[in-house]
Amino acid sequence: MNLNIRLFCNYPSRLGPLSFLTKLKELAGDSIESCVHLGDTDADFKGTSLARMDARRANSGHLMDGQTFRGANRRILAEPEFPQWMETAVDHMNRFGPAYRYRPHHLRSLHDHVGYYHILTDVMATKLIEARSTHVLFFNIPHLVYDTALYQAARSLGLKTVILTQSSFPNLAFSMEKISDYGRFVPVSTSAPWPIERGRATELFYMPKMDGKAARKGRLNLKGFGQFLAYTATQKPLSTLNPFYVERTMSRMSRIYSAFPKWRDPFGRFFHENELAYFEQLAEYEGQEVDLDCKFVYFPLHLQPEMTTSALGDRYRDQVLAIEDLSRTLPPDWLIYVKENPKQGAYARGPLFFQRLQRIPNVRFMPSDANTHALTAKSQFVAVITGTAGWEAITKGKPAVVFGHIWFRMLPGIFEFRQDLDPAAIAATQIDHGALEAAAGALAARGHPGVAVRGWEKIVKDFDPQKNVTSIATAAMGLLRGDIPFSFASPAP
Repeated sequence: MNLNIRLFCNYPSRLGPLSFLTKLKELAGDSIESCVHLGDTDADFKGTSLARMDARRANSGHLMDGQTFRGANRRILAEPEFPQWMETAVDHMNRFGPAYRYRPHHLRSLHDHVGYYHILTDVMATKLIEARSTHVLFFNIPHLVYDTALYQAARSLGLKTVILTQSSFPNLAFSMEKISDYGRFVPVSTSAPWPIERGRATELFYMPKMDGKAARKGRLNLKGFGQFLAYTATQKPLSTLNPFYVERTMSRMSRIYSAFPKWRDPFGRFFHENELAYFEQLAEYEGQEVDLDCKFVYFPLHLQPEMTTSALGDRYRDQVLAIEDLSRTLPPDWLIYVKENPKQGAYARGPLFFQRLQRIPNVRFMPSDANTHALTAKSQFVAVITGTAGWEAITKGKPAVVFGHIWFRMLPGIFEFRQDLDPAAIAATQIDHGALEAAAGALAARGHPGVAVRGWEKIVKDFDPQKNVTSIATAAMGLLRGDIPFSFASPAP
């Protein structure tokens, strides 16, 4: 198909520097008239400089250079989803705030965030219009503020959006035009079943190894001490001169480390005084007994900030809201066992988070060493926003309820949350393992060969970066031209 594509590409340049765009243009021939690249410092514009609100520039300078109000985002303001879009973007901005980054932006109030949202969406829409863009290509589901604003601007202007994201199947990427389409697909009847070893615990390369370490308690280490120094150097430099502050903080950190299993490193990645308060609150639940003989729903909390909640959860990025809604549907003698994500920090976990949970009579908060596989096996069903625990549940024959948009939402044993949920009927669901393998095979057949998101090459045997660039560029070009179907799409009206 001969198209004149004017492309705006959100590509992070981490899967083979600019070789992907080089390959894409090679495959496109004359189809791509021009391309504006939003990515790292070797791109036209640096994306994270917009999220962090700093002055780092790329090949074409800074996206904010010479910008004045154009009103180009007026279509976003007229969208029925505008309130939800703005709330989503503000949540994405917050991940770069001073409580979660050593080099943060300086937005403080709700009005600061809303003001920047209006500026950023106006600039993004202006750039798309000035570039006369026809297509916008995303690598991964937008969740980092700058890509969120780009996606919303592109959708409001009626441009064709193509999103590539990684699947949990090795060396397969998924695609969609809209985020809300994620997980909706028409099965390929001729596809082969995907073999699933029933009952086997899934090894996730991005999760900490916990086996054999639950009984060993941690202690303050050099990494945690280094994060404390990084915090004081960047945000409270004079505090290092106060021996009482240093001694008191070290004492609190030590008590926190000794309350948790060794694999749970509270300050290994980041330190903030909010983290101290969060882990002190969390420590209150350590060491308690877990009753697996009662009727309960297992709700493993998701890591935040992360794409799985902030982009795919919609209103249920507020995970307590999901638990509150779930609680109203359950019989009075059923409990909800809530377990924290083993990588979670203080983001979205302030004092009111725990107070809201404590106000729900049938909620019980689990200690960090509670075995997630035992909780899944003994539960009536598992409930997740979009987490892998839902996929693991159905592979073990246990049904799951999902609140957000996720790739496995149409597989056997999965129920999308509704206010009129029938918990007993869900708990009684028997999952035909053969039917699950057939459905997983039909889903995998909708994927595209290759790794679209950095990190997932770790589960690909004999990964070849150059072959991967060719595979992903071929898929991207086919999607842009319309030669191949998206993995996920909304059902026809």
